[in-house]
Amino acid sequence: MRVVKYLTAGVAAVALFGAVPAEAGKAALEQTGNAFAEVAEEALPAVVFIDVETTVEMPASQYRNPFEEFFGRGYGGYQRGPETREYHQRGQGSGFIISKDGYILTNNHVVNDADKITVTLGDGREFDAQLIGTDPKTEVALIKIDGDDELPVVSLGNSDELRVGEWVIAAGNPFGLSQTITAGIVSAKGRDETNIAEYGNFIQTDAAINPGNSGGPLLNIDGEVVGINTAIYTRSGGYMGIGFAIPINQAVNIKDQLIKYGKVSRSVLGVYLQEVDEDLAATFGLEQKGGVLINQVVEGSAAEEAGIKGGDIVVGMNGKPVVKLHAFRNRVANTPPNSKIELKVFRDGKYIEISAITKEMESDDSGAVQVDDSTFDKLGISVESMEGDTARRMGYEDIEGVIITEVEQGSAAWNAGLQPGQVITTVNRKPIDSVKAFKKAVSENEGHRILFLITDGRVSRFVVVNLDD
Repeated sequence: MRVVKYLTAGVAAVALFGAVPAEAGKAALEQTGNAFAEVAEEALPAVVFIDVETTVEMPASQYRNPFEEFFGRGYGGYQRGPETREYHQRGQGSGFIISKDGYILTNNHVVNDADKITVTLGDGREFDAQLIGTDPKTEVALIKIDGDDELPVVSLGNSDELRVGEWVIAAGNPFGLSQTITAGIVSAKGRDETNIAEYGNFIQTDAAINPGNSGGPLLNIDGEVVGINTAIYTRSGGYMGIGFAIPINQAVNIKDQLIKYGKVSRSVLGVYLQEVDEDLAATFGLEQKGGVLINQVVEGSAAEEAGIKGGDIVVGMNGKPVVKLHAFRNRVANTPPNSKIELKVFRDGKYIEISAITKEMESDDSGAVQVDDSTFDKLGISVESMEGDTARRMGYEDIEGVIITEVEQGSAAWNAGLQPGQVITTVNRKPIDSVKAFKKAVSENEGHRILFLITDGRVSRFVVVNLDD
């Protein structure tokens, strides 16, 4: 097999560079192989296997003891409860040690909601891990083990310096096969349209990533971590040549905040945005490509205080071009709150410079929220702010309220006919403009009924939700 690979590489070399002496070609291949081997030897000791255990509740009606069919109900000591039962769910993933005192970076979806996290090192040592914090909006998570200050660690690189076409190596535990590496190249950078995470800025690679690789490191040829393997594009459930990794610079920023503050803070300008296509650019008289159109400025926001207006086109931020909506939104969000940013804006045929002081994004308004007290449990819906991706994709730029993202089957909202994609604009005749306002209005509800005004962007109607249903 190795000979076949060498021959294939030799053919490629001839095709690209002409005839290559056999010894020279072999030497080049050996150098490449040695480079990969050195990276593996240096990095793999710090790549860990993560095993998680989560307790999940399910309706008793959906649980079937397989022995009951033969031995009768209650066999094995289990007595069926009236409503739900608990069972243990196992999951696996990867991570990598970044400090001698045991901090480990991984993915949110690997460890979030875990009751028990067990970390196994390459040398077979096992540790119980503590969850330090997670950030679902970037898919970054931080856990910690109590080592002896002699733990192996990986070196962190600079993902901003990563180039398309550069060699990268994915390490992890695909399908539970520990200490595995695969090689490929950086296929693209700045993938923010994947919908993997709300604040995505992914590195795309063709290095093979499979289930179990999640949370493992993406390494450059110097053995430095440049990303966290997170997801794949697949139609089969397995590798199809497209994988995505979180840039390590972004992950380190999240890690630092989780350690220092126990949470992640983001900035917000308070604007509704739209991509600038050729037709819009021509209409506004903008000759250059790219830019982000501001449709609306939120009252009392950082944008309003800075003098930003609807119809402005942002073409630069802090001296760097603004081309895509998602990238601009991510750059603002990743800026520490109360920071000064410099915006280059196209307005009325002229370029002007505007300074703005960002404000902290309210955590309740930063994305999808599943409300959790008794009233909300009966209601049975998840909602998202109108500044989120769901509202933007559905074209709800000019509507104030919250968008329904999920309705629990059999809940009061389900029985009332509420559906994902609808926008709730008032609660008990009171206008709402944020998830926080929605939660407050529902919490203050008296009685067993709530009156919602909902819209699909075309028609509005009142809906009465009976919490006793």
